[in-house]
Amino acid sequence: MDSGKNYEVKDIKLAEQGRMNISLAERRMNIMQILKNRFVKEKPFKNLVIGMALHVTKETAVLIRTFIAGGAKISITSCNPLSTQDDVAAALAEEGISVYAYKGETKEDYYKYLENVLKLKPQLTIDDGADLVNLIHTKHKELIPNLFGGSEETTTGVIRLRAMEKDGTLKYPIIAVNDNKTKHLLDNYYGTGQSTLDGILRATNILIAGKKFVVAGYGPCGKGIALRARGMGANVIVTEVDAFRALQAVLDGFEVLPMKEAAKIGDVFVTVTGDKNVITVAHIQLMKNNAVLANSGHFDIEIDIRGLNKIAKSKRVRWQLDEYKLNGKKIYVCGEGRLVNLAVAEGHPSEVMATSFAGQALAMEFIIKNKDTLPNKVITLPKEIDDKIAKLQLNSMNVKIDSLSKEQKKYLSSWKEGT
Repeated sequence: MDSGKNYEVKDIKLAEQGRMNISLAERRMNIMQILKNRFVKEKPFKNLVIGMALHVTKETAVLIRTFIAGGAKISITSCNPLSTQDDVAAALAEEGISVYAYKGETKEDYYKYLENVLKLKPQLTIDDGADLVNLIHTKHKELIPNLFGGSEETTTGVIRLRAMEKDGTLKYPIIAVNDNKTKHLLDNYYGTGQSTLDGILRATNILIAGKKFVVAGYGPCGKGIALRARGMGANVIVTEVDAFRALQAVLDGFEVLPMKEAAKIGDVFVTVTGDKNVITVAHIQLMKNNAVLANSGHFDIEIDIRGLNKIAKSKRVRWQLDEYKLNGKKIYVCGEGRLVNLAVAEGHPSEVMATSFAGQALAMEFIIKNKDTLPNKVITLPKEIDDKIAKLQLNSMNVKIDSLSKEQKKYLSSWKEGT
């Protein structure tokens, strides 16, 4: 491990490779360059500290550079023990950014690094999974009066934060960036769909075609995974607890079964629900020999890995692929049951992260502009900001669209004209 005054990373000598990867991401995230150019002139974050718990990837580095252009000071750690790209962390450290992250963090280091981020006493927070917000509310309440607000990147974090709001324990405003259309209908759908398959393939190198591919959860992430698995020739089975989403899956042409039934026939299983024990030990005991398990939810609780470790021994047989022997069968788990698209692959493509991180950048700006009026609740960004992100992305792709005529605008705002 390499440590400095304001960083702790795996190997500082990886910085040059990290810079090259960040440059590649920048070229594919044109919308962030547009925001960066404006922030350079306007300095909306001048003299402000932003504490971040995000996946330390090349795309996150582009977001960090955008905030710094706007005058911010950044301190960042990872939001998952296996999601850091060590070369990117090294590059950020060499740029003088406070960064505490390495791939394969121990639980002790994970929480130590969250503490390190809070030592800078941020006025704004950006979270992915809500661990940073949780730590502030449980152990560092003294920081709350200094906080203008925060934002949350992912479904799991939003679920936790809404529970805090419901309990009356949320003490500063949080923008649910995950709820932007330009996030959950793009990042979750297109990004998770592609990157999850990427992670499974890197871990196993199996042929997807012809496999019975079980997707647990048919939200935006599950929809994207199911679509891409079918595109690679899989026979997709969906499991759900929500009646409407199950109905959607049926009408989209997928078989829908309870997990207990799917477990008996599936070849590949992917959980993407945001809940715990979606695949239990009892389910695993029903599975066929050579079944492959992967999780693309934020936390490693969707597959009961802890329970599995109690009844079966494992050995590492490939990069981030563990083999378990039980009942005369071999079961394979990708990425230790952590989010497979980052534990094994590189996360979402830069192009799709552009709109997600534009949402983060504009969320921070929205908080600063409205810091005296925002309630201590989970907040969705105004529709006009979400629309602005979509338009900026279209412009960066040189895509033009139609606009409404005066007659059309009048018709849409009137109730008098009918048959």
